[in-house]
Amino acid sequence: MELSNSEEQLMQILWKKEKAYMKELLDEYPEPKPALTTVATLLKRMQDKNFVGYDQIGRSRQYFPKVSKKNYFSKQMNGLIKNFFNDSTSQFASFFTKETDLSEKELIELRKLIDERIKNK
Repeated sequence: MELSNSEEQLMQILWKKEKAYMKELLDEYPEPKPALTTVATLLKRMQDKNFVGYDQIGRSRQYFPKVSKKNYFSKQMNGLIKNFFNDSTSQFASFFTKETDLSEKELIELRKLIDERIKNK
């Protein structure tokens, strides 16, 4: 299941804070801040999608992510590779290295990562 752009924005805040009350989440938004009811609606939808949980503390809820940023990002990247690069990581890598403005240093670092991965296989 995927998140909308507004849900993903809220999830980024929650990943950063790890646990937060509604007011703390709202405070993290840039101006103009969304309405409290908007954030509450987003949280409810994200709970329904099983991305967010909460602990009831008195009359307040402390929200936390149920999905790690790494797992979400990994699924998003795999979907991107599948949908836009014919499920070919080499096509993705080719596009990434040609279409982004990587410096020579970054390309060398990327090569080192690949060489290390090959070595460990």
